[in-house]
Amino acid sequence: MGPITAGVLQLVALTGALVLVHIPLGNHLARVYSSRRHLRIERWIYKGIGADPDTEMTWTAYLRGVLAFSAVGVLFLYGLQRLQGVLPGSLGFDAIDPDQAFNTAVSFVTNTNWQSYYGEQAMGHVVQTAGLAVQNFVSAAVGMAVAVALVRGFARSRSGELGNFWSDLVRGVVRVLLPLAFVAAVVLVACGVIQNFSGIHEVGQFMGGSQQWNGGAVASQEAIKELGTNGGGYFNANSAHPFENPTPFSNLFEIFLILVVPFSLPRAFGVMVGSVRQGYAILAAMGTIWLGFVALMMWTEFSHHGPAFDLAGGAMEGKEVRFGIGGSSIFAVSTTLTSTGAVDSFHSSFTGLGGGITLLGMMLGEIAPGGVGSGLYGMLIMAVIAVFIAGLMVGRTPEYLGKKIGTREIKLAALYILVTPALALVLTAFAMALPTPAHSMTNSGAHGFSEILYAYTSAANNNGSAFAGLNADTQWFNSTLGLAMLFGRFVPIVFVLALAGSLARQTPVPATAGTLRTEKPLFTGLLVGAILIITGLTYFPALALGPLAEGLA
Repeated sequence: MGPITAGVLQLVALTGALVLVHIPLGNHLARVYSSRRHLRIERWIYKGIGADPDTEMTWTAYLRGVLAFSAVGVLFLYGLQRLQGVLPGSLGFDAIDPDQAFNTAVSFVTNTNWQSYYGEQAMGHVVQTAGLAVQNFVSAAVGMAVAVALVRGFARSRSGELGNFWSDLVRGVVRVLLPLAFVAAVVLVACGVIQNFSGIHEVGQFMGGSQQWNGGAVASQEAIKELGTNGGGYFNANSAHPFENPTPFSNLFEIFLILVVPFSLPRAFGVMVGSVRQGYAILAAMGTIWLGFVALMMWTEFSHHGPAFDLAGGAMEGKEVRFGIGGSSIFAVSTTLTSTGAVDSFHSSFTGLGGGITLLGMMLGEIAPGGVGSGLYGMLIMAVIAVFIAGLMVGRTPEYLGKKIGTREIKLAALYILVTPALALVLTAFAMALPTPAHSMTNSGAHGFSEILYAYTSAANNNGSAFAGLNADTQWFNSTLGLAMLFGRFVPIVFVLALAGSLARQTPVPATAGTLRTEKPLFTGLLVGAILIITGLTYFPALALGPLAEGLA
C-alpha cells in the first residue's frame, strides 16, 4: 500500500468514526446542559464550594464566575510550580522560575498549553497530575460552559439569564470529560502508552553514555490533553514521543479524541435551540474547512520534488516514520484547526506552504471545529457576521435564529474577531522590531519570521503548538506570550457572554418570506466564504512575509 493510499484510508476511517458518534454524543451533551437534576457527587461539590446550582445568572454574573474561577486556577498552579522543590514526587526538580511559572500557569488555565520547558526535565509528578492535568479538565469545561451560555442566549427570550456557571462547569467535568477520558486512557494504555509514577532511570547506552527517562501518569494525562483540546505533553516531544503516542493506531485515536467533542457540539446546539438542521449547517461549515485543509496539507507534503523526496515518499523531514506523511498531515491540521496544540511532527520542518497551512488554521480563529466549547461559540460569532453581511446585501435587518442582529450585537461580534489578530500581529511586530527577541530565532529570513508569527498566533488563539525553531524560554517571550494567552482567552469571552445576554433579552422575531434560511447549504457556503475572506484580509500581509514567501521561493 502506498503512503498516499494509507493517508486517505486513515482520513476515511477517522471521518466514519466521527460520524458514528456525532448524534449520540451530541444528544448526550444537550441532555447534560438541559437537565434540572443534579447527581449526588455534584451536590457534594456545590456544597464544598458554596454554590447554588439552581440560581440563574445574568451575563455579568456568569462572567464573574468564569473570571474568578480562572484567577484562582492561575494562582494555584503558579504556587504549585514555585513550591515544587519541597513537594513530594518532585523527582528532584527545583522550583520553576517566576516568569516561566507565570507563563505555564496562564497557559494551562486558558486551555492553551503552550510549553516553554522540557516536561520530563522540569515538572515532577505532583505538578503534572495535581496541577497540569486538573487544569486540562476544568479549562475545557469552562470553554464548554461559555459555549452553552451563548446557545441559551439564542434559545431563550425576554429573560437575559444564561444558566448557572458553576453547574455548567461541574457537569462538563463530571458527566462529559471524566467518563470519556477514563475510557480513552484505558485504550491508550492498551496501545502502549505508559501509566506509572516511577522515578528517573537510565535507558541503554548511547555513544558511550546513557539516556535518562522518567515515567509518569502519561496515559491519563494524554487522554484529557487531546479530549479537552489542551495539547500540553508530558514529554517535550509531545505526541511524537513513543511513550505518549507509540503506534499508528494510537495516533489516529488521538486525532479522534481531539475532534470528537468539537464536532459533536453543533448537534447539541441544534437540539438546544430546537432545530437540529441549524446544527447541521454549523457542522457542515466546520467539516468543509477541516476536510479542505487536510486535503491541501496532504497535497503540499506529498507533492515531492527530486529523487530524495521520491525515495522517502514525501517531505519526511521532522516526521515520525511510524506515522508517515498522511498521519502527520491529519494530525497537524486537526491540532491547529482546534485549540489543541499537540504535535506528532515538527511543524517547522513542513514545507513552506505546509507550515503556512498550520498557521492559517489558527488564524481562522480555532473554529473548524475549534476547541472544546470555544470552537462552537467562535463559529456562532462568525455566523452572526455572515448573517449581517447577507442583510447588507439585500437591504434587510439581519436575523439569526429568530433574534435580530442590531448595532449592539454586531459591535460585540466585531470586537470578538478583532482581539486575537490585534494581539498576534502587534506583538509579532514588537518582537521583530526589538533586538533581544530576534536572538531567539534559530532561522533567518522568511522562516525566522514565521517562527515569531506562529508563536504569537498560537498564544493569542489559545492553541499552544509551536513552530519549534524558537527559543521561547526567555523573560520576553514568557511574559508577552503569557499576556497574549490571557487576553486572547478572556477578552473574547467577555464579548461572547455580553452577546449572549443581549440575545436572551430579545423577543423572538417570526420568520417571514424574506428571512434568510440559515439551515440551508447556501448559508453554509456564505459562512465558509465569510470566514476565509475575513481571515485573508486580516492576515495576508503577514503570511506573505513568512510562509508564502518561503513556499514560493
